[in-house]
Amino acid sequence: MDKYEVVIGLEVHAQLNTRSKVFCGCANRYGDPANTLTCPICLGMPGTLPVLNEEVISSAIRTGLALDCSIRPYSRTARKNYFYPDLPKGYQISQFNDPICYDGHLTIETETGVKKTIGITRIHIEEDAGKSMHGLGEGTSIDFNRCGVPLIEIVSEPDMRSAFEAYAYLTKLKQILKYLNVSNCNMEEGSLRCDANVSLRLVGAKELGTKTEVKNMNSFKAVEKALAYEINRQRQVLDAGERVHAVTLLWNDATEEAVLMRSKEEAHDYRYFPEPDLVPISVSTEKIGAIRDQLPELPEARSLRFKTEYALNDEVVSILIAEVEFANYFEATVRAGALPKSAASWVTSEVLRLLKEGEYELASFPISPAKLCDLLNQIDDGKISNQAAKKVFEWMLGNNTSSVLEIINELGLAQINDEDALGLYIAEVIAENPDEVRKYREGKKQLLGFFVGKVMQKSGGSANPKSVGELVRSSLENA
Repeated sequence: MDKYEVVIGLEVHAQLNTRSKVFCGCANRYGDPANTLTCPICLGMPGTLPVLNEEVISSAIRTGLALDCSIRPYSRTARKNYFYPDLPKGYQISQFNDPICYDGHLTIETETGVKKTIGITRIHIEEDAGKSMHGLGEGTSIDFNRCGVPLIEIVSEPDMRSAFEAYAYLTKLKQILKYLNVSNCNMEEGSLRCDANVSLRLVGAKELGTKTEVKNMNSFKAVEKALAYEINRQRQVLDAGERVHAVTLLWNDATEEAVLMRSKEEAHDYRYFPEPDLVPISVSTEKIGAIRDQLPELPEARSLRFKTEYALNDEVVSILIAEVEFANYFEATVRAGALPKSAASWVTSEVLRLLKEGEYELASFPISPAKLCDLLNQIDDGKISNQAAKKVFEWMLGNNTSSVLEIINELGLAQINDEDALGLYIAEVIAENPDEVRKYREGKKQLLGFFVGKVMQKSGGSANPKSVGELVRSSLENA
């Protein structure tokens, strides 16, 4: 048993997907040429005044309500003062003493499958800084497009006890943010960023150990690896009888190690003070109620409904609800008229396979839920075999104009149910496999599947497998 207890808290920054920035009218968009989405306000020019984007407040409240936070009816913005080349004002507008959301929680599942509640200390709004770019030439280049992009910072309690729990927390948090449609949560674009605070203490100790902060993690797997690395490093330091120092570390994904960024004993005093150019934020009970009424169905509720309404098992449901767009695609297929279990099977196999291969995205997937429903109904009605349906499915990826029935006819895949036609295939298979026939008649009944498979091959997948099974059994046992 490990003599140390791990203590982890996470600070997650999520860029909001509002149309404009938080304090000006510049477009909030990723990927435009550097320094083309700026104005005097987000560049911090003297004499300019910020105007708060109301949608940012609504998004923060939506997130807070989804995480069971209390919503503060009266809060203020504050200036967080520090110097960095990509912060043109020399300060960042954030919130300090009175965050808009506080005292929430998120439930995760631990390594052992036990439900665990992670506290949410606060959620506050703030503006993003610009982006420093190194290695593009001499010195450092700055792209100010990101200046003023709206953020919410979600700060957890130090309730996580392993790298696995941190990974589970981040996965669940991202899922909720995407269901709420407040952020696209793309870590590669910087839309979701995570800083991790980690410390070790002796099991049973009340006082927390000295914490270190790990930054620069660009995926959830990187967070898990970085935490495992830092936990092991701190354990070695303590076992050697040395003291853990409060430092900020940068994670290097290529070398899978953390390197020193700065000592936190020398961390800057941000000198927070109330933002003088913005009035306090006042949120009425009516507004909070209206936002609560408009919350979408969240992952846990959808999971329960899929299990009860569609009689699906836990494993299938967890795959279906992992991404809101994926769950929507499945449910649209069912609402178009497909049987739930058929739709779930195909969406979690054929559709998911193509998405994982990276050739398609669900937003532009060429097979609509209605078209997939048509295909599944052909299978369930016995008009086409499952094997033939996969050929139709592949054909549909490049043919959006033809109907499912037209494609089936064009490919000659209509299922054969005619007993005379099937009998010809069966007779050929029996004649070609005398050894297997003898073994079957001697009692090796599991060979029935072998004969069915051979008949399906001869028919090019067009034979009705149920009919084939019955006819093969009759031919073998009555000859």
